[in-house]
Amino acid sequence: MTTTREPRISGSATMVVAHRGVALVYRLLAAVAVFIGIARVSGMFAASPTWGAFLYYTVLSNVLCFVWLVVSAARTVRDGTADGWRGVSTPSARVAGAVMMAITVTMFIYLFVLAPSLFLQPGAYEPFTLTDNLVHIVTPILLIVDWALFVPKGRLRGYDPLLWTLIPYAYLAFAFTFSALGGRFAGDTRYPYPFMDVDANGLGGVIAWIAGLSVALVTVGYAYFGIDRWLAGRVIARGATTATP
Repeated sequence: MTTTREPRISGSATMVVAHRGVALVYRLLAAVAVFIGIARVSGMFAASPTWGAFLYYTVLSNVLCFVWLVVSAARTVRDGTADGWRGVSTPSARVAGAVMMAITVTMFIYLFVLAPSLFLQPGAYEPFTLTDNLVHIVTPILLIVDWALFVPKGRLRGYDPLLWTLIPYAYLAFAFTFSALGGRFAGDTRYPYPFMDVDANGLGGVIAWIAGLSVALVTVGYAYFGIDRWLAGRVIARGATTATP
């Protein structure tokens, strides 16, 4: 049985930091930071953990990022041992984009939907605490930086941003099914997030929210795709200029 590796490309040809040692240190530290956020929001080491936190997209997307960073670090060690520490390593540039987009959803909905609504209708929940910042802001930034610095560019496909929406859509399917079967989220609520609350917003209101967020997130996904193509194009242009007598 053989395994497929990403082709070896120099850092100058991919617009990334071409040193696996640097990537490894970053990914391990990032994984620790993400794990701390997950541990704090779930209270997994407390006397009474809040295991229900793992029903929320925020926590699940952070778990996805933690797993991806660990897998990426393991791949970096394997390639560094086999091929040397100069170069880049990623299990898949396309999956890296999907994970980055999944956690970007967490950040954008928190910053532009949930937090503003909390300021307009204050309650017991306090936004922008250390724990909130870790899982909603720090983790997304860490994954975006990992993609920007250590993932080769020019490997995304034009339909990838559409495929990336499958992760949040899968969560929507899970949450609505869980609710329909009688499941409850924190505070004995039927829905994990206000914009998903069919009782308060009506079915049409929820559909409108999801449609609007879908358009916004696909737009962000294609912005990432455009940046990827632009960086890859700069490399091609630089190579052509260098090759010109």
